[in-house]
Amino acid sequence: MSTQINTIIFDLGGVLIDWSPEYVYLKEFRGDRQKMDWFLEYICAWDWNVNQDAGYSLAQATADRIALFPEYENLIAMYYRRWEEMLGYAHEDTLTILKTLKNDPNYRVYALTNWSGETWPKAIAKFPWLQWFEGILVSGDEKMRKPNSEIYELMLSRYKIDRTRAVFIDDSQKNIEGCEAVGLKGIHFSNAPTLAIQLREMGIRL
Repeated sequence: MSTQINTIIFDLGGVLIDWSPEYVYLKEFRGDRQKMDWFLEYICAWDWNVNQDAGYSLAQATADRIALFPEYENLIAMYYRRWEEMLGYAHEDTLTILKTLKNDPNYRVYALTNWSGETWPKAIAKFPWLQWFEGILVSGDEKMRKPNSEIYELMLSRYKIDRTRAVFIDDSQKNIEGCEAVGLKGIHFSNAPTLAIQLREMGIRL
């Protein structure tokens, strides 16, 4: 039954934390969004970035990309050199939900994030509330990432989570499909008010 859920697992980026390369590159391209979008689609592409979430070295990733596109060396180099500037704000409305849950002794709260292990300490330093979680599994430290089944299984085993009594929240539909493939309930996050409704429908008190 849905009322039996006692563990809530949060994704971080897009759910609780705002992050975007636009904070750096829109300035570099002097407000020309078309040029910035092209650069982020073809040069410092998303697939290239998420590879580092699986533990690939930032320095090596940067060197690899510069070797492919030497004419963009300076712009490529600033991706991780200025990564901290891409780290925005906390989503306060979702943070309120997290705080309510962590203050209720009936619930356990954890985080499962695709995040480079090299940049993770910067997030810990910026957001003290990350200490609220009973545990956080960082993909870059484990050399695996969502939506692969192994990372969900590791999460469940490491923290002794009963998958039938847990729910995972993520803004990526692929990551939700990944968790559901191992028998873990998922909520595809869109916004905090909708999330609150979905959690209540599962019998979770907020």
